[in-house]
Amino acid sequence: MQQFITVFFDVYILLIVAYVLTSWIRMPYSLHRVQRFLDDVCEPYIRIFRRVLPSFGPIDISPIVAIITLVVVQRVLVGVIERLQ
Repeated sequence: MQQFITVFFDVYILLIVAYVLTSWIRMPYSLHRVQRFLDDVCEPYIRIFRRVLPSFGPIDISPIVAIITLVVVQRVLVGVIERLQ
């Protein structure tokens, strides 16, 4: 179970990183489906932090806070599971 949680969170973190990178780079038309997929998967979670965090002009720190939150939750969940076993 610990390994599943670790892999799940790691994959989601990688998807957020890919989402951020694709927002900076103009993607060819053939990869718009990938960009839409990343948007559909990552944007609802990141939007939570955009609503709460103040605006820093063109700099969006919500993905960073979202990733840090995922890492903290992952460590807490793995710690709880370790104690239960």
